[in-house]
Amino acid sequence: MRLGVLLVERGGADALGKLTEEVRRAADDGFSSAWMSQIFGVDAQSALAVAGSGVPGIELGTAVVPTYPRHPAVMAQQARTTALALQGRFTLGIGLSHKIVIEDMYGYDFGRPLRHMDEYLSVLLPLLAGENASFKGETVQGNVGLSVPNEGRVPVLLAALGPKMLKLAAERTDGTVLWMTGPVTIREHIAPTITTAAKAAGRPEPRIVCVLPVCVTDDPERAREQAGETFEMYGMLPSYRAMMDREGVDGPADLAVVGDEDTVAAKLEALSEAGATDFVAAEFVPGESRGRTREFLKSYMAR
Repeated sequence: MRLGVLLVERGGADALGKLTEEVRRAADDGFSSAWMSQIFGVDAQSALAVAGSGVPGIELGTAVVPTYPRHPAVMAQQARTTALALQGRFTLGIGLSHKIVIEDMYGYDFGRPLRHMDEYLSVLLPLLAGENASFKGETVQGNVGLSVPNEGRVPVLLAALGPKMLKLAAERTDGTVLWMTGPVTIREHIAPTITTAAKAAGRPEPRIVCVLPVCVTDDPERAREQAGETFEMYGMLPSYRAMMDREGVDGPADLAVVGDEDTVAAKLEALSEAGATDFVAAEFVPGESRGRTREFLKSYMAR
């Protein structure tokens, strides 16, 4: 199981400079990848193009960019430009987001998410492979070609939790990227569903990128309490709530990977054995515990 780190956006006029330092540190520390969320701060793809262009040897990816606000041709154009800046080290993670964001904030219809994503990929994927796209569906259409001079295809991961979305990810993309999904759910639901579908479609074994909060500490109860406060909103979103119910936990605090070095190592092993191909650490406690967490992750990778 490869280890990556979730980048944290910093405020201020030098936000991109700080992000560049964080990417460089991740590369120097030996992480195989660094990932950035697309929420309401800086644009993730633009930021990674700037921050990662001068830092070689580390994969950079989005986890994830919502599809509804961007036409797939625009998404492909930006992704290919980002990949060009990063010399092919970019992985595009995309997802539906949530009804509260797409309908209530952006004003798009969230009524047919699976059809939307299937049709979205029908325009996006050819363009990411350097081909022209010609497709007209019920929710998405596109008849366009791009001239961004990439040498290869930009890989895509799809945020997928339900069985139909996992099947779509298996059949058409390079895998899935998860958030708030624990080892039981990965072992019993995510991994068998996506790998079986990929095999049936004659596709390569898919990546399963698991992102979870991490803190190495001698005070796990306090860390879990802080995780519960920091990530409380995710326990209220239906798609993540369904995964927590499947896992048998009350909320995000119970999914946080916390404890001393031996405890966290055992939890990482459980995720690997469950089928995660990549683990991305969301280091969430500042100060001494954050430094201890990073030192542990470095030593874990060096084993």
